[in-house]
Amino acid sequence: MLDDITLREVFHFRVSWLGAVSVITISLLALIVLLSVLIVYTPIRNILPGYSASLRQQLIEESARVDSLQNSLTVQRQYLDVIKQLTAGDIRSDSVQSLDSLQRVEQARIIEEGRNEVTEAFMAQYEQKERDRLLLFDVPTNQSLQQLYRPVRGAIVQPARPDLHIYATTIATTKNESVLAVMRGQIVLVQRAEDNTFTIALQHNQYLTIYRHVTKALKTQGTQVEAGEAIGVMESDQSLELEFWDGGKFVNVEEVIAW
Repeated sequence: MLDDITLREVFHFRVSWLGAVSVITISLLALIVLLSVLIVYTPIRNILPGYSASLRQQLIEESARVDSLQNSLTVQRQYLDVIKQLTAGDIRSDSVQSLDSLQRVEQARIIEEGRNEVTEAFMAQYEQKERDRLLLFDVPTNQSLQQLYRPVRGAIVQPARPDLHIYATTIATTKNESVLAVMRGQIVLVQRAEDNTFTIALQHNQYLTIYRHVTKALKTQGTQVEAGEAIGVMESDQSLELEFWDGGKFVNVEEVIAW
């Protein structure tokens, strides 16, 4: 490099093949190290082929896990709220009314409206409809007859098949419908299943009824319940499965309960 005025040499350097190769090699090594650091320690690795797919799968799994934990926390929070209300005396019994309570309220409302031909006809039709929902069944107790309630109002969508070792009868339900005890007894099991639903078993002397896929349990193990009393709630449209056993022998619920 020369000064354009005095033509004196200002700076010079010699370029050789070995020097050029060395400079290029060092530059490439530095570039590789820099890219490696960026890929390992920065989010730029997400744009690499193959990595985004595994990251997406990981995000889906984590989202499903968070969803499951949130559902479990919601169920536990609702359970604790009911316990707090019962402890504080804010509620005397379950907030979900049983079928017989709803029947008495409806009858009282009709009676208050006054007796006339229309009311009498409606009352007769209503009582006949309710009687059709019950079945008289012999049990070895002090009373010779016992009323069996339908656990839910839905229709049977899949009957039991003992020949295929399927002992549960699947019954359709509606959202927020109460699950009723078919007869008086004691709750001997309240167990949470893997799908966050409950399995509830009631002992009625020699008889045993099992309710599966109940989304919310209203009673605890050891509680005595009356016939028609709410023991759970179907908070979704999931079907209820019901089993009826007599001293360890299968009983078809379609034969002992009027649907």
